Amino acid sequence: MKRLILTNLILSILLLSCNQAKKEADTTANTEQEKQEPESVNMVDEEPAPNVNSAYDVETVVGDMDVPWGMVFLPDGSMLVSEQKGDLILFKDGAKTLVKNVPEVVFRGQGGLLDLELHPNYEENGWIYISYSSPEGEEDGANTAIMRAKLKGDALVENEVIYKATPNTTGPNHFGSRIEFDNDGFLFFTMGERGERDINPQDITRDNGKVYRLKDDGTVPEDNPFVGKENAKEAIYSYGHRNQQGMLKHPETGEIWVHEHGPRGGDEINIIKKGANYGWPVISYGINYSGTRFTDKTEMEGMEQPMYYWVPSIAPSGMTFVTSENYPELKGSLLVGSLKFQYLEKLTFDANNKVTSREKLLDQIGRVRNVRQGPDGNIYVGVEGKGILKLVKK
Repeated sequence: MKRLILTNLILSILLLSCNQAKKEADTTANTEQEKQEPESVNMVDEEPAPNVNSAYDVETVVGDMDVPWGMVFLPDGSMLVSEQKGDLILFKDGAKTLVKNVPEVVFRGQGGLLDLELHPNYEENGWIYISYSSPEGEEDGANTAIMRAKLKGDALVENEVIYKATPNTTGPNHFGSRIEFDNDGFLFFTMGERGERDINPQDITRDNGKVYRLKDDGTVPEDNPFVGKENAKEAIYSYGHRNQQGMLKHPETGEIWVHEHGPRGGDEINIIKKGANYGWPVISYGINYSGTRFTDKTEMEGMEQPMYYWVPSIAPSGMTFVTSENYPELKGSLLVGSLKFQYLEKLTFDANNKVTSREKLLDQIGRVRNVRQGPDGNIYVGVEGKGILKLVKK
């Protein structure tokens, strides 16, 4: 009898343990499912990938480069190319020369020697403008700076820092930066928000996450939108940006166009307006890299809508309009480099600047860092791990 009671007790304990284990297993499974399927989803539906146009190939112009960030074409037919790691290369008559007396850069993450641009009257004054991550300042780390200098032989001379963002931070991300002149000779440049999403972009008393406008000597134009505003950075022209690595002047309208990286989705093309707020991070078509949302808004009164946005992100860098007769089938199109998907994107627009088609050129060529149309009418593409390549028809 005792043995029967003991047996029944053991069976009851085992049955209770099994039920408890099943409950724990179910709870664990539910928890894992929640991790794998976050409540938040994309803000908008993803676009299908653009079709591949295989009609183009490349010829190497300047080879054996790591990250060719900026490039400009000098009147004598030579080219200046910036390497992110800090080298400035003069390419002339098929040979590369390292330029001396370049600014000190902090080469870390997305920082380094960045964009290059010539003064519109370069042949008269010789000024070259350079953006880079500078350690100058009291704090550790770096922030974006703009320098102008002249090229004499194989060295920069008359180096002059005309803008330096503050404060320095040790973060490795979102320095920007591109440089462009408008038709009135004003200098525009971009600076990313340095990864400080909730601090910099919406605050005009702080640098970063902005588009800036200066006179060519670094002084602030009297008609900049925030001149006279208490504690404002008066060089700011627009704000609410994330990390802008493409900038150009529209060849017909003279407008300044900028593209910028979104997070996961929500890369944007914006036409820059005086004093405008482009919304980051209050509004966005992107989500966190983890798949969760940081905002539930894609639009808000007083904030600009992008002219175009990419979902999924292509990680854009560099852009140029094709105006050359060398590529009649591309004329009027916008070319944008894709770092993420490693191709050159062609976008066409209607009269209202609405994108009507997209195509992939040079599919899987590598991470496209920059693209520019040269004075000879050819398209030159900067590809990481390769160098400067010329676009040619097959």
